[in-house]
Amino acid sequence: MILKAIEFQTKKGQRVKISEIPVLEEDNPFYVGVRIRLETMMTRIYYAQNPRPFYSFRDYLKKVLRWPDYEQLYGSSILKNNA
Repeated sequence: MILKAIEFQTKKGQRVKISEIPVLEEDNPFYVGVRIRLETMMTRIYYAQNPRPFYSFRDYLKKVLRWPDYEQLYGSSILKNNA
């Protein structure tokens, strides 16, 4: 999976970076949901009083998505028989 990062300035001029954003095709069933979640996260950070300089979108999605959806999106591969 290809991941990207976004760097922008908040309302007060502080630089913030969001990393681990999945790059999805438009026909992917998660495309719209991920895009809406990213816009929501960016809006909250943009208007925050004291934002951190670095955020992980993957960690944010762990908190807001159901676990089966998160696993399908990031495709965590589990090795059989611990091999």
